[in-house]
Amino acid sequence: MERITSFQVDHNKIVPGMYVSRIDGDITTFDLRVKKPNAGDYMSHLEMHTTEHMVATFIRNSEIGQNIIYFGPMGCRTGFYLLTRDLPKATVYKILKQILKDIINYSGEVFGASEEECGNYRELDLESAKKICREYLHILENYSGTDADFEYPQ
Repeated sequence: MERITSFQVDHNKIVPGMYVSRIDGDITTFDLRVKKPNAGDYMSHLEMHTTEHMVATFIRNSEIGQNIIYFGPMGCRTGFYLLTRDLPKATVYKILKQILKDIINYSGEVFGASEEECGNYRELDLESAKKICREYLHILENYSGTDADFEYPQ
């Protein structure tokens, strides 16, 4: 059986960052790596779940919202996948940084935190999402936003 693209990347070399995992026509899959793989430090379910709710809502309501295909967590709890349609990498990077700042400064209720809106609505905590967003923003602050920034380490 053919190995899928994400299994063909040497996870021993991946460090937290923002990578282009693949491009399929006009759809780009971003690997938003928050934690170093296989290093023993993973997002808790609470952190991952709440961050998913917050980023997904903010990004779908942003100026690039109509070009967002999907945002969701990796099962390994080291990051998220973001699929976009027909957007420059630098634009996604810029908007993502702003969204992280918006979440860090947000003081309302967690989006989708009701039984009608979520299958596990009791396991959401805004401070957990803010913690992950602060960590990830710190990582992205060191990027220049050029194409070379989005390539996996060799």
